[in-house]
Amino acid sequence: MENLRFVLVVSLVLVGSLLWQAWQEDYGPPPEERPPASAPPPARLPPAPETQTAVSEPPGRTVSRPGVPVEVRTDVLRLELNTIGATLSRADLLRYPVRLETPDVPMTLLDDSPDQFYVVQGGLLAQSTAVAPTHETVFSVAQQSHVLAPGQDSLTVPFGWSSQEIQITKEFVFTRGSYEIGIRYRVNNGSTEPWVGRSYAQIQRLDPGKAGRRLVYTYTGAVVSSPEKRYEKIDFDDMRESKLERDISNGWIAMLQHYFVTALLPVSTDVPYRYYTSSLSDNRFAAGMISPALEVPARGQGILEQRLYVGPKVQKLLERAAEGLNLTVDYGYLWFLAKPLFICLVWLRDLTGNWGWAIILVTVLLKVLFYRLSAAGYRSMANMRRVQPRLKAIQERYKDDRARLNQAMMQIYKEEKINPFGGCLPILIQIPVFIALYWVLLESVEMRQVPWVLWIRDLSSPDPYWVLPLIMGATMFLQQKLNPAPLDPVQEKVMQIMPFAFTIFFGFFPSGLVLYWVANNILSIGQQWLITRGMERGAKDAH
Repeated sequence: MENLRFVLVVSLVLVGSLLWQAWQEDYGPPPEERPPASAPPPARLPPAPETQTAVSEPPGRTVSRPGVPVEVRTDVLRLELNTIGATLSRADLLRYPVRLETPDVPMTLLDDSPDQFYVVQGGLLAQSTAVAPTHETVFSVAQQSHVLAPGQDSLTVPFGWSSQEIQITKEFVFTRGSYEIGIRYRVNNGSTEPWVGRSYAQIQRLDPGKAGRRLVYTYTGAVVSSPEKRYEKIDFDDMRESKLERDISNGWIAMLQHYFVTALLPVSTDVPYRYYTSSLSDNRFAAGMISPALEVPARGQGILEQRLYVGPKVQKLLERAAEGLNLTVDYGYLWFLAKPLFICLVWLRDLTGNWGWAIILVTVLLKVLFYRLSAAGYRSMANMRRVQPRLKAIQERYKDDRARLNQAMMQIYKEEKINPFGGCLPILIQIPVFIALYWVLLESVEMRQVPWVLWIRDLSSPDPYWVLPLIMGATMFLQQKLNPAPLDPVQEKVMQIMPFAFTIFFGFFPSGLVLYWVANNILSIGQQWLITRGMERGAKDAH
């Protein structure tokens, strides 16, 4: 039992080390700056699905002159569109500041600067003999600033283009309180021949690099969704190795990063869209979709539509946007524990109005749920503590005979009806719940920069004054005093170091996670003390 408990504790230390490395990925010092990248190369789109009419790729050229920026502001977004391709070149999330200390500096999700290049492009692919604007075509605009006015529910921003007898209006439609953006192409065919084409949209971005990543980290890369597989990761290495070209009905494609997502969504879930990924250079990638073909008759009009989500991974918003889009909140292999934990936390947060109290209450509920199982473990440890003097005497008597020592110890366990492995149950219970809650705190943007009480202003960041880690270390030390000491002196010394080591570890963990561990330790100490005291009283009464 002693060896197993030692292995479990060491395993918990290793888990803590891996989680700390994951924490460094997201909250540690930023990686070294890369040298500025060259101008983005044109994205070569895959051929469209076979149809009666051939559809061409966009021209393999890049517009050399800069476009005209067009500013758009809604109640939740501040955007910059560019007249070259009517490209969405910048997106600031007004309700999500980069840091609590600078609430007026919003998180920038999309950015066309050379060293952070991450944009949404789009255009039309026309029949080989027809003409259509691509993401490299220069559009015209009537005004360079648009604001969603108070009381206004939606805002439409148009871009114009014409060639020969074809007129195209590309419209962006914004809605109050929403991170969804509608993209609409109005095709006015003034020629005497039908116009056949498709719309495409693509997310183009740099690989942010792997600096700081370890064995565990939040996923950054592309995801494609289909009814057969709702969440399929395609990381940058996958894109380097091969291109994705897949026709999917009721699907979507997205680029993910910690807390935020940019997703291309179809308007209709009944018809197949083509989804693709492409490696444009060693560190520049594209993920996009191509719509079904539209035929606009001579002297007629037609509309091609798309949808775009640019914003936080708020689960209720993602669920409304597209089927399976909420899976971009990636809880990893323990999602079956993390998802109920998140739902319970949201419910408790609605009751208390505070995420910190919700974490404490969820800890109480978990203790109640596993009370009987934990109690069995604490009874086993209390019994082990009661027979500790006998075990030490046997250890001294048979210190040179390992076989006789083990035999004598097992005989005591049998006589006293002690399960030598029962004391490991509390640790076994805590490890998966601890990891699942870690991922809930790490992945849920709902808990980003939310306060608890007093000095804890952000439950997703470390305690700035180390109060919670120190309390956690003290409660862990007290728990050890209630447990039987290991018979092996080396193990005993290692166990004595654990509270100090964990205090250091947890000093860099999100304070919400440390709060859970402190609450769990306090409740465990209370439960263990009551059980041990009751057993000691029972033993005295028996004598």
